[in-house]
Amino acid sequence: MHFFDISFMLVSENTLKWVMRFYPPLFFQRIWVQKFDKGFTGAHVKISKSFININYNSSIFGGTIFSASDPFYALLFDQILQRKGIKCKVWLKSAGIQYLKPGRTNLYFKISLTPEDINEAETTLKTVGKFVKSFPLEIYNKDGLLCATVNNEVYIRNLFRGEEHTIAY
Repeated sequence: MHFFDISFMLVSENTLKWVMRFYPPLFFQRIWVQKFDKGFTGAHVKISKSFININYNSSIFGGTIFSASDPFYALLFDQILQRKGIKCKVWLKSAGIQYLKPGRTNLYFKISLTPEDINEAETTLKTVGKFVKSFPLEIYNKDGLLCATVNNEVYIRNLFRGEEHTIAY
């Protein structure tokens, strides 16, 4: 178990919000979880522009923007599926980003999972054993201008009885 490993337990939306706010890789890049929606169906995130995350063009460093998009789909799926009694491993398999405008102000994004997304994952995990799907994410500045688009590919593996301690997934 790692210090910030919450994948083994159920937590409330508010608890996870505070854990993620002070999770060092996000905290030191000024990535701030504003809230998780009820039932973990969505997340609202702010990337604050700061002297510690700007590049030589005085815009938010692209790596910070990319890092902000990384954990949230996996976290949502993990919490939802745990509540449904499905023991699984969830992570970001791949991601791609397009920077459209410099992040010269604070940036914001909201992601959400539909009931169809959740049902598709649950059904696929129960029949195939793994679920892989890409989800889009759009990041906006404070004026509502689209600054970056991200495509996150989530990988979920159902841990059938006896597989809890596998090394390769």
